[in-house]
Amino acid sequence: MNRQFMKITGKCATRCTRSGFRALVLAGLLTTMPIATVNAETLAISCGAVGQELQLCKEGTEAWAKRTGNRVKVISTPNSATERLALYQQILAAESPEIDVFQIDIIWPGILAGHFIDLSKHIDPTAIAEHFPAIVANNTVKGKLVALPWFTDAGVLYYRQDLLDKYQATPPQTWAELTTTAQRIQDGERAAGNPRLQGFVFQAKGYEGLTCNGLEWVDSFGGGTLVGAKGEASINNPQAVAALKMAAGWIGTIAPQGVLNYDEEESRGVFQSGNAVFMRNWPYAWALANAADSPVRGKVGVIALPSGGAAGKHSGVLGGWNLAVSRYSAHPELAADLVRYLTSRAEQKRRAIAGSYNPTMPALYKDAEVLAATPFFGQLYPTFANAVARPSRQTGAKYNRVSAEFYNTVRDVLSGQRPAGEALAGLQRRLDRLSRGGRW
Repeated sequence: MNRQFMKITGKCATRCTRSGFRALVLAGLLTTMPIATVNAETLAISCGAVGQELQLCKEGTEAWAKRTGNRVKVISTPNSATERLALYQQILAAESPEIDVFQIDIIWPGILAGHFIDLSKHIDPTAIAEHFPAIVANNTVKGKLVALPWFTDAGVLYYRQDLLDKYQATPPQTWAELTTTAQRIQDGERAAGNPRLQGFVFQAKGYEGLTCNGLEWVDSFGGGTLVGAKGEASINNPQAVAALKMAAGWIGTIAPQGVLNYDEEESRGVFQSGNAVFMRNWPYAWALANAADSPVRGKVGVIALPSGGAAGKHSGVLGGWNLAVSRYSAHPELAADLVRYLTSRAEQKRRAIAGSYNPTMPALYKDAEVLAATPFFGQLYPTFANAVARPSRQTGAKYNRVSAEFYNTVRDVLSGQRPAGEALAGLQRRLDRLSRGGRW
């Protein structure tokens, strides 16, 4: 599926024409799924396909179509956020009307704002006020609400409760504890006949997911978040160096070399098959790990990510996705109504129970049915409410370049190509040039 999108990217070169993009859609290169059959207006929405995203999106849009008598096409996009952003930029630059509603990452409003309508003119203020104010503020660019929050999350640590019990270990509170516990259990289980068991899996492929992992390590050690509040590059510091040295030491010991090619789903596949003690991932993996056919069902616990030590802190990077309406849509009012429905309290509750997707409404973290389905939503509420933001607001349209510089640098350190100190010093110089001394 993703290869089809890459073919589109190649054929469009750097900019599709409207007619050219329409021809690609009509040719069937975009995988679409019609959901309703009534004679009415047809909208198209782009949805992710990580975990149960695509199925839940299809169910939600089908319910809206049934209520309104319209039709919806669900367009599945690449799982990689980096690839998806490149595709979106190409489609939007072409001013194509073929996609009405875009699912956008929480770090993209500043990059894509000019292509979306102001939803505050189409949706009741009381509905907007139900969401976390910080996310609404994040999605407001130059006074324009370019997207409504759909689900939020932060990085969390999954662990095998049965294996910790077997080795009389407790869930780790620091990265040093995780390293020691993972090594001890990995060695013991391999000696007992499971040579495939890994101590720790995470996302170390060269993409936005590694930016999230890397910032969690650095911030947990007190090394900041790459760019300071005033826009100055701040990554070259002893705490950041210590964090990346620690992570590099995992490769080939408690984490396989293959982790350098893992994204969320590769990590989940290893953990859910029973072949990892610990996993860093997003909350969506909970529902899948506890599905009826999961080998680790009932054996999994979730806690906040470990701290960098006594002077460190627990740090989960803020994630989440939002829904925006293209200003090139032929039906903006109808598309805004679809967004209103999909981001409503009832729909967010359904998604939280069925797929453990974090609501963007504080009230749902006190809902008994939601907490029964995903107990850690209540336990880790502070983690989600105080998650660490990536520096997309400070860097604006340059965020994508900043993130790429960071995750490529981190990957060089993890793969042993460069030592952490040298790599971060070079990254600092590049960011200083890119920012013109903090003036992004």
